[in-house]
Amino acid sequence: MNDDLAEVVRILTDVLGEDYLLDVEIGPETTFTEALALESIEFAAFAGRLRARYGDRADLPAFVAGLDLDELLGLTVGDVADHLAGAAR
Repeated sequence: MNDDLAEVVRILTDVLGEDYLLDVEIGPETTFTEALALESIEFAAFAGRLRARYGDRADLPAFVAGLDLDELLGLTVGDVADHLAGAAR
């Protein structure tokens, strides 16, 4: 697991709580909508924690604003980690 992916998983675990994730293994293919069923308030908390950790390169609202509906519904943990890695370059 690369560093950005590991950090995204750690932040998601902090936001959702380990008890919620007992039956879910988070990996690069884990979707936010289907697998995690993230509520908008949880997604906002996740985005805020990413911003606190990564600064401006973690502007998740701007990233998802550029996605079409199918891309948004299929957004994965790996997509976010890849975005962070790409923004660092």
